[in-house]
Amino acid sequence: MKKWIALVVAVLLALGVYVAVGPYLTVRAIRSAVQQQDAAALSRQVDFPALRASLKAQLSNELVRGAGSERQANPFAAIGLQIASGVIGAGVDAMVNPFGLAAIMEGRTIWRKFDDEIGSPPPDTAAPERQPLHDARYRYESPSRFTATVQDEDGRPLVFVMTRDGLRWKLTDIRLPRDTD
Repeated sequence: MKKWIALVVAVLLALGVYVAVGPYLTVRAIRSAVQQQDAAALSRQVDFPALRASLKAQLSNELVRGAGSERQANPFAAIGLQIASGVIGAGVDAMVNPFGLAAIMEGRTIWRKFDDEIGSPPPDTAAPERQPLHDARYRYESPSRFTATVQDEDGRPLVFVMTRDGLRWKLTDIRLPRDTD
């Protein structure tokens, strides 16, 4: 009987350790997929629909806050906000893909990544390629939520949020830095 109890305790302990290191394994898998430019492997680690929905909500919120209450009360401005929200949604859909996610994880803007590929500077002046989630600060927010925070080009924090579903962890959200201007 003691052997069975010891076996159950060992299995539960191993399961707990696996769940605890799961986010680190996910970060490692994401980093590897980005470096190898393996979209299929990245898709297994990222919940793209949840990520797109989160980014659309954040950007739409910033748009509405930036417009202010006076513009929202104006019917023509409200129509403009609706159109702008549609453009934001289309932009997020177009950019939240393995390529765009790789640029964000490297702490660079997507536009700069496009620029670098079109007109690369000579090799002696080129900045070294950054590793995805390089120098990230890791933190558990709860048993089912884990964050990796990196600094963007301007030194503002980008927070990558992973959530646990069963035993698997996936990237489900990116908390964008808020404009303080």
